[in-house]
Amino acid sequence: MTAPERLSKRDAIRRENERLILSAAEKVFAEAGFGGATMQLIADMAGLPKANLHYYFATKEELYRRVVQEIFEIWLHAADSFDNAPDPATGIGAYIDAKMDISRRHPHGSKVWASEVMHGAPVIQDYLETTLRDWTEGRAKVIEAWIDAGLMDPVDPRHLLYMLWATTQHYADFGHQIETLNGGRPLSDRQWAAAKQSVKAIILKGIGAA
Repeated sequence: MTAPERLSKRDAIRRENERLILSAAEKVFAEAGFGGATMQLIADMAGLPKANLHYYFATKEELYRRVVQEIFEIWLHAADSFDNAPDPATGIGAYIDAKMDISRRHPHGSKVWASEVMHGAPVIQDYLETTLRDWTEGRAKVIEAWIDAGLMDPVDPRHLLYMLWATTQHYADFGHQIETLNGGRPLSDRQWAAAKQSVKAIILKGIGAA
């Protein structure tokens, strides 16, 4: 095996181990919270020796921040639809689709974020005061431009964003409640598609952008 091949193999192993660790940490932090989670629990969930966790993440807080950063960045990318959308129906509709898909794929990450914020964001307050604030102000300006162009009703952009976050993340944070009301079963592909259509119809009609 050549040196580049060995390097490529090591990189692949590293990426896979990080994926296993982050997936396990997301689930453990969601179920046990930051205080209840331990590196040993996460290692057991990932199927890796505890020493491997400390090789990739020196402390529990470092790993926790990475989990929070991952879901946060996924959410930020979901809003790319805002930036170049010609109208709110297109931009907000695509954003709702993306956010609900993320709730389906990353329910534990959403729960970690929700729990952190409900406890006053002791670990990630800096995210709220910098990246989230800047992102919110940028999206609010896009919404205000749509309002000024007469493409939607004059609503407070921030309250609209809060409603979008609450509605789309509900499907992750309260997934157990939704499953219970769905006869104890997760929503099927068809039900997810119908849910997205319903949420889009209600919100877009409500802001005069349907």
